[in-house]
Amino acid sequence: MLKKILKISAIVIVVFVAALFAIPYFFKDQIKAKIADAINESVDAKVSFADADLSLFKNFPNAAVGIEKLVIINKAPFEGDTLVSLGELNLKMSIKELFKGKDEPLNIQGITSENGLVNIIFNKDGVGNFDIALKDKKETTKDNASKPLSLKIQNYKIENFTFRYIDQGSKIKMVIDSLNHEGTGDFTNSKLDLTTKSTAKVSLDMDKINYMKNVKLTLDAVLGIDLDQSKYTFKENKALINQLPLEFDGFIQMVEAGQIYDLKFKTPTSSFTNFLGLIPSAYSSSLDGVKTTGDFTVAGFAKGQLTDTTVPKFNIAIASNNASFQYPNLPKSVQNIVIDTKIINETGILNDTYVNLDKLSFRIDQDVFNAKANIRNITVNPFVNAALKGTINLANLSKAYPIKMDKPLAGILKADVTTQFDMASVEKSQYQNIKNAGTMSLSGFKYTDENNKSMNISTALVEFNPSTINLKQFNATTGKSDLAINGVLENFYGFMFKKQELKGNFNMSSNQLAVDDFMTAGEPAKAETKTAAKPAEAMKIPAFLNCTLNAKATTVLYDNLKLKDVSGKLIIKDEKALLENFKTSIFGGTIGLTGAVSTKTKVPTFDMNLGFNQVDIAQTFTQLDMMKKIAPIAGIINGKLNSTVKLNGNLDANELTPDLKSISGDLLGQLLSTTVNSKNSTLLNALGSNIKFIDMNKVNLNDIKAALTFDNGKVNVKPFDIKYQDIKITVGGTHGFDQTMNYNLKLDVPAKYLGNEANAFIAKMSPADAAKLQNIPINAIITGNFSNPKITTDMKTAVSSLATQVANQQKEKLTQKGTAALTDLINKNTKAKDTTQAAKTEKEQKTQEVTKKASDLLNGLFKKKN
Repeated sequence: MLKKILKISAIVIVVFVAALFAIPYFFKDQIKAKIADAINESVDAKVSFADADLSLFKNFPNAAVGIEKLVIINKAPFEGDTLVSLGELNLKMSIKELFKGKDEPLNIQGITSENGLVNIIFNKDGVGNFDIALKDKKETTKDNASKPLSLKIQNYKIENFTFRYIDQGSKIKMVIDSLNHEGTGDFTNSKLDLTTKSTAKVSLDMDKINYMKNVKLTLDAVLGIDLDQSKYTFKENKALINQLPLEFDGFIQMVEAGQIYDLKFKTPTSSFTNFLGLIPSAYSSSLDGVKTTGDFTVAGFAKGQLTDTTVPKFNIAIASNNASFQYPNLPKSVQNIVIDTKIINETGILNDTYVNLDKLSFRIDQDVFNAKANIRNITVNPFVNAALKGTINLANLSKAYPIKMDKPLAGILKADVTTQFDMASVEKSQYQNIKNAGTMSLSGFKYTDENNKSMNISTALVEFNPSTINLKQFNATTGKSDLAINGVLENFYGFMFKKQELKGNFNMSSNQLAVDDFMTAGEPAKAETKTAAKPAEAMKIPAFLNCTLNAKATTVLYDNLKLKDVSGKLIIKDEKALLENFKTSIFGGTIGLTGAVSTKTKVPTFDMNLGFNQVDIAQTFTQLDMMKKIAPIAGIINGKLNSTVKLNGNLDANELTPDLKSISGDLLGQLLSTTVNSKNSTLLNALGSNIKFIDMNKVNLNDIKAALTFDNGKVNVKPFDIKYQDIKITVGGTHGFDQTMNYNLKLDVPAKYLGNEANAFIAKMSPADAAKLQNIPINAIITGNFSNPKITTDMKTAVSSLATQVANQQKEKLTQKGTAALTDLINKNTKAKDTTQAAKTEKEQKTQEVTKKASDLLNGLFKKKN
């Protein structure tokens, strides 16, 4: 009997477990349909989800419904904007909810979600993208029977959410990132206590000005909730802004017009440690062991309604009096700290908010720094009135505060500046409404970056005027370079506050400027870790720059080049650098340059005109890779070069150097005072071996002018003439940057250069006949490459041509003699009609003799030549 009971029990358990596995598959489609109906019957938007699943084990004895990749896309007027995107949404409900009919509501007990985005947008007309409820649903009564979902939540949780709020009308953008929030409470009751935990990072921008960036917020609170009145009251709570503690008292209530606020907040203690906790963690460290004196308090209230036209009245007071702090293990302290700041709104109109920084002062050693500022009219046309005065020894900053820096700062900063301006005047460049005065200086400044590149500023002096900021003096050294700059900076406030162009005109001089000192390079790999090198950052010309720089430098070091007496104008605008009238002495001559470099596109481009004047050929074609590719004559031709080069192409994005595979253009050059060194050229040696009557070292290239074009890595040389003694040589063809070549040489050669055999022919001729011989054309074709050339000539054809000329000339002479002899005989025959038969026989014999001699001579010539 016991065995039967156990057997039956086992069967029941197996069937029950099997049912728990099987039921989700049976009801999966029903659950998906319920979810789809619940959403689509409620919203006017495009809704999709990848899948929905059901589990009876995850929250047993309750069921768990999971929805993957739920996305809600707005319709007009926010067509295509994402309102909600959830990576995962999980709903907890009783199993019996699975057996309800289609028209019965689902009761949800718990909600969790991960990796979500909520994107709230108000357009310029004040319309919000979140109002997606169907119109007939907005007018639905509170009859629960008509609702497909019923919330009876006892707990909820969201992880890794992003909340974006954008008001296009007031130009406000707030982002709450890395949001984690959970709450526990019984929402089946109309009044409940909800225990919550929240963490997030907040960023806030208003009218393109950043007020907060990734400020870390934490709130653990018990909220008293009255669902009937939509009222939320702070009970036990503790908040942290970065590490600044705050406590709240009061309530927030949702009403039809907006929200009602009646809140008070304050720091629970008055220790100055509170101020240090306000500093973002990226710029601070642990507060353990910090010695402080004096106080720091934050207190305030917000009371009133937040509606479309009003904000609650509020007053935030931040105060400290004669405080100090010193971090453990740091030698210096910050003394005499005074802070008196208020943010106030007394009317409920947002634009009436004003900020008074009545005093900010501190001292490190004997250096005192003071600041004050007032800001009003903050939303319509912010007006700023500020003053800075004091001295800061930068070296003391890291000795008094744990600034996270790889290399310490050094230098003395002095300021005595006042300013008054409004944003409308800044935008319109109405400098008469801007009041700037004073000076700011920096001396003995030293900074070393992560790549161990250091900058030393011996003196920098800035003078503030209403319309401009004058850089009176700037003297600095870095690496091998020294700089002296002065000039005028315009539209500084437009650049700082409205992201407008930064305009300026500057003069720069330098004794030595090493371009490498200003290049951004990847960090080399450390041998001991075997890690890959940090890639170089692509160099970009800043889009905000619109300035002119007149530059002079005694020496400029660029790559392996040493440029002397460099001067010219550089105009930077629209991510393009225009170079005008740049000149430099190099390679024993001068180079002039005009052109442009642009980094606006993904691949930087350049367009240049170069002028070479009296430059040394050997140096030019050895040290300039581009010229070496265009004409590989380094070490072969010595002398000077005059040339104009027009070229354009792409640049390497990291170093802004020409990509030789992409360049195209043309070159016109003239060689001056040249000599040829054929022993350094495999090509010339090969030519000398094939054309022995030319001594390549004696070829005269003086005043030779050549024109060539290049594109797609190929150079086309237009035919040009070279004179060697009394031989004319025409050269033309192509070669590639890969050193392959295909050239034609056409030589117009006098017969005397064709060797001993040809000279033997000529020796048998009279001087008059030899002078009548025409020059012989010889062709040479050069292929292969510069290090392994292949040369073919038609020398045999040339000798045959000479033989033909000689034979034709001799044949013509003999023919002429024979014709004359025959004519004489015919004339004699006419005069003596009765000449005897012996005379006729004599005439025939003479004619045969002349013909035979001519034939023997021609046959002899051809046999010898062949």
